[in-house]
Amino acid sequence: MIQLTESAIQRIQEVVKQQEQVGGLRLAVQGGGCAGFNYVIKFDSGPRPKDQVFEVSGARVFVDPKSFQYLDGLTLDYKSDLIQQAFVFHNPNAKHSCSCGTSFTV
Repeated sequence: MIQLTESAIQRIQEVVKQQEQVGGLRLAVQGGGCAGFNYVIKFDSGPRPKDQVFEVSGARVFVDPKSFQYLDGLTLDYKSDLIQQAFVFHNPNAKHSCSCGTSFTV
């Protein structure tokens, strides 16, 4: 299960409305980064055949099966302030993460 905060839902909905070919947000994990794994996040036109699809209030998130094993239980948030605008990952599977929040170990 992937959970979305209200601010993450709103941000996904905004981008989908603004960009005609976007159907939702894709979350993935790839090897690398300073802590072992990197989060990969991008907007995508739709799910792939084997994707897990999570939908909350019309905000859709797509996750491939390999990434889902690392992201199951994740809460995705979105923060916007004077310094930055970014999605924030709260991953219960991450044992350690780097200071930038985009890399983790399991």
